[in-house]
Amino acid sequence: MKFERKDLPAGTPVVGMIGGGQLARMTQETAVALGIQLRVLAEGPTVSAAQAVADAPVGDYRDPETVRRFAAEADVVTFDHEHVPTELLHELEAACIAVRPGPDALVHAQDKAVMRQRLDAFDAPAPAHQVVASRDEIADFAKRIGGFPIILKTTRGGYDGKGVWVAESAEDPVVDEAFAANVPILAEEKVDFVRELSAIVARSPHGQAVAYPIVESVQENGICVEVTAPAPGLAPDKAAQAQQTALRIAKELGVVGILAVEMFEARDGRLLVNELAMRPHNTGHWSIDGAVTSQFENHLRAVLDLPLGSPAARAPYTVMVNVLGGDVEDMHRGLLHCMARDPGLKVHFYGKAVKPGRKVGHVTAYGDDLDEVRERARHAAAYLTGTIDE
Repeated sequence: MKFERKDLPAGTPVVGMIGGGQLARMTQETAVALGIQLRVLAEGPTVSAAQAVADAPVGDYRDPETVRRFAAEADVVTFDHEHVPTELLHELEAACIAVRPGPDALVHAQDKAVMRQRLDAFDAPAPAHQVVASRDEIADFAKRIGGFPIILKTTRGGYDGKGVWVAESAEDPVVDEAFAANVPILAEEKVDFVRELSAIVARSPHGQAVAYPIVESVQENGICVEVTAPAPGLAPDKAAQAQQTALRIAKELGVVGILAVEMFEARDGRLLVNELAMRPHNTGHWSIDGAVTSQFENHLRAVLDLPLGSPAARAPYTVMVNVLGGDVEDMHRGLLHCMARDPGLKVHFYGKAVKPGRKVGHVTAYGDDLDEVRERARHAAAYLTGTIDE
């Protein structure tokens, strides 16, 4: 069925989001509240967002005709993921279709080598790095920065720990794995870090920008498992530095929408940029329940060039814990216990079949006492996955 704009109330903005994952699904809640028509180009009829968005045509985001047809029926195009080919997005812009973030910004989230080169141009703090094409170049890089181990990353296509290796030497077997990816490989300093932080900002086309509190994220096997907002014990000047770095990157790259800047807090005190994402981000899910304006609402406001909402936290502490798939297939069976035990708990399921290690939802708790808030969120996630039974 073809989308008909005439069926909408006068003036209703139409946002086309490419990708039908949980980010698009969570964006729909805000779109409904604001009276925005969200359309989603979904990977299949049963993906997360297709279950929640009425107008979710199925198509391949790599197919030019599919993307052009989808984009032509929206006021602005944005993304659930960063994998749409850059050249295709340039074609949309040439056809006077608003793409936000645009391809000239988005490429820095698509290609780590391009990102590092551009960030170097304005001295954004980063681990030592170099694109490498041979074992000899890997050895030379390691020698230059003080030795192994080092990190190897695919410049394109990696996520949730995929496409990342720790090399203990130039002869390490993981080097063959990295080069077998058939994309350029980025070598980076293995940072001795205290913890990982995330700075999320929103920026609109006319340059208004807001920064969320800096959060601490915990990663296991390359997957984010827990986020605490604000990052406990982070000195105010360090928090301000992280926010300013993210705001500067957003401005320099011309980002429109949400930008997540993942950082290392190094043991020597440096705050180093690790990764960029130009879409709502896992480390910002706490904001749905814990901030005055969620990252999803500010993303929609930004891409439509509406005034941005306050990113301030609603409570002294908010903890979000991802619910990862395990042995229990029926997650809903745990809701009775979790909700009865903690009436203040917030549960978000993504409509996904349970698979080991897969992000199938998250839980959020907030309050005045960090230890208590953490215990509440961790208990709920553990009970839902069957890790604990009481």
